[in-house]
Amino acid sequence: MRRVRAAIVCLLVMAIVTGCGRDESTGASDGGPQKVTLQLNWKPEPQFGGFYAAKELAAKHNLSIDIVPGGVGTPTVQMVAAGKVPFAVVSADEVVISRANGGDVVALFAVYQTNPQGLMTHAKRGFKSIGDVFANPGTVAMQRGLPYASFLEKTFGFDKVKIVPSPGGDLSAFRNDPNFTQQCFVTSEPIAAKRLGLDVQTFLIAEAGYNPYTTVLVTRGDYRRSNAQTVQSMIAAVRDGCRAYLDDPSKTNALMQQLNPNMDAETFTAAAEAQRPLIETDETKKSGLGVMTLERWETLCKQLVDLKVVDKAPPASVCFVSN
Repeated sequence: MRRVRAAIVCLLVMAIVTGCGRDESTGASDGGPQKVTLQLNWKPEPQFGGFYAAKELAAKHNLSIDIVPGGVGTPTVQMVAAGKVPFAVVSADEVVISRANGGDVVALFAVYQTNPQGLMTHAKRGFKSIGDVFANPGTVAMQRGLPYASFLEKTFGFDKVKIVPSPGGDLSAFRNDPNFTQQCFVTSEPIAAKRLGLDVQTFLIAEAGYNPYTTVLVTRGDYRRSNAQTVQSMIAAVRDGCRAYLDDPSKTNALMQQLNPNMDAETFTAAAEAQRPLIETDETKKSGLGVMTLERWETLCKQLVDLKVVDKAPPASVCFVSN
């Protein structure tokens, strides 16, 4: 699940794409459903289960959703900002960075209320919190330069650990070094490690205080203003899709596995279960799936300024819409 990490790197090294022609792939024919495109930032996996379920339910909302899978470095936030697609999936910190650079990207729905980005280490080390990773000698594999890595360095310091590049989903180094820790998504690498017979401990970075919404549905501000009904229908379809996927992921998992045969059925099932508490929280039970709060966005904007990721953050209130 490298999609968010690679996309943020693109944001940090390039300006918002402005020279591309617009091709938002929307329209309806003969009064039929409104056709819209949703660009993902990674391959079909359980984190996108709600979107694929929404595709099956879209007709109820007078929509026809074309979901385009992504891959390493798919610049979804730039694609939306440039008008290449009407909807895409990004992380909340990408929204803030984009807007700080002049992009008119707006968050509509947050699948993950708790960010699944974490660190995975060997359980036999006996660590009790993420701070223990940095208080003890060892190797930590992570992608430096990303906001979460800067947050960890500022919070805990890297003096006692050796930082090396992330191996992605490769577990070879982890397997061979008892003092090795690597970045992970708690819905991905830990599941793979346990299937290899490794006893692992994972710590969410959110628990340390950096918790941007992720797997966030976004559009562009002017698209939202010009296509208000389509946007509201898309939000409703995604909310229904997330509910359906949480209630029973089996049918949608089977569909996604056909599109992504590299992930087996057992992993689809395990990942769908692992992500459940990150999606459905006390806040969503009170306010609905996908909910976002001004307080969370204000905290994120302040953090990105403090970390010098952006010089000046946009007003938090313009980064998202409340539904």
